[in-house]
Amino acid sequence: MTTFKDLNLTKQLINALSDIGFENPTPIQEKAFPVIMSGKDAVGIAQTGTGKTFAYLLPILRQLTYSEQRQPRVLILVPTRELVVQVVDEVAKLSKYMHARCVGVYGGGNINIQKQKVYDGVDILVATPGRLIDLTLSRTLQFSSIQKLVIDEVDEMLNLGFRSQLIKILDILPQKRQNLMFSATLNEDVEMMIENYFYKPEYIELISRGTPLEKIIQQAYHVPNFYTKVNLLEHLLKHEKSFSKVLVFVKNKKIADDIFKALETEFSQEIGVIHSNKSQPQRFSAVKKFDEGTHRLLIATDIIARGLDLKDVTHVLNFDMPSKEASAYIHRIGRTGRADKTGIALSFITKLNLPMQKEIETLMKKKIELLKIPEAVEISENLTQDEKPVTRDKSLKKAPKHITPSGAFHEKKDKNKKVNLGGKRRQENLRRIAEKNVRNKPF
Repeated sequence: MTTFKDLNLTKQLINALSDIGFENPTPIQEKAFPVIMSGKDAVGIAQTGTGKTFAYLLPILRQLTYSEQRQPRVLILVPTRELVVQVVDEVAKLSKYMHARCVGVYGGGNINIQKQKVYDGVDILVATPGRLIDLTLSRTLQFSSIQKLVIDEVDEMLNLGFRSQLIKILDILPQKRQNLMFSATLNEDVEMMIENYFYKPEYIELISRGTPLEKIIQQAYHVPNFYTKVNLLEHLLKHEKSFSKVLVFVKNKKIADDIFKALETEFSQEIGVIHSNKSQPQRFSAVKKFDEGTHRLLIATDIIARGLDLKDVTHVLNFDMPSKEASAYIHRIGRTGRADKTGIALSFITKLNLPMQKEIETLMKKKIELLKIPEAVEISENLTQDEKPVTRDKSLKKAPKHITPSGAFHEKKDKNKKVNLGGKRRQENLRRIAEKNVRNKPF
């Protein structure tokens, strides 16, 4: 079996890896190391939990030399502030015995403090696209020294609306640089970006795109509505002892808050919630308490949970199924079953989710095992506002259609502005009627 010593790492990196208990590289780390060390552009495709972050950090730190210059030489772009903090922490662990100045910048943090850190000097800058643009506009940050660019979870950046910022950053970076991209999936937009900005990239692909980890047991309940889902979740929390560290995925912030309110009375000390409306300290605190085991349930939206390295997750629970892409399901369930441990992915599926269930099963070439709802769980007949069928008031009439004229608009010529009044005889009759009306009109 390959060890980190076989990768031609420095003694400082070997000692740092030993301190955190790592001896053997994961497949993505082993395959990516020589490619990145060669200086080629690279695209790594591997599932969440396979060690993508170390896959690009190890060769970057192996090649990083001591420097006192202020501007960064390595730029790492990630979609969320949580991921910024996580990558900075990973750099700190690996660079324990070497000199590597790493700074993380993200929206929501104090920009003046971040400006000062960048001004003081940085080798590796980890950033979200929006805050990176802010720093360049303030002239605090310059890109002229960037030698390596890493884009982590690029598909999620595009989903979050960072497309224009990302393109702007790629356009102003030095043309002579090494480009690295790591993600669990690639879509057409991402591949178009690779084609436009990468030079003959080498693809490091361990498994077929969208294939689930084999150590994850996948099960599902067919559940009619939101309130029955809450009842079922409450039942599982009470009676399933194995529910010790459960990551719950929901489709939006409102549902996350609604679940917390529904379970607050009995489980308030065991549940955390993270979404974009939560303050930064609240989000960091919720993740920390879940990671340390203080909370056994963490309710999250896809956007916030993307890229977080959460250890020993026993269950991933899809309270809401993904609404757009089947590959999102693969991202989610990849949070459990890590480090050769068995995990369980549990899904609550409504009638509206049945097409998505079929799409996911087709992608995985595998059926999700269906379970029966326990008899003790109340099947609620109450519906949320979103679940109620939309009915139209028949007394209301449809608004008339507004027809927009087609074709180019041209000002009429004077000869075409005349109103058609008919022939001379008709005009004479109209004049006589008008005079008669005037004579007979009372004053």
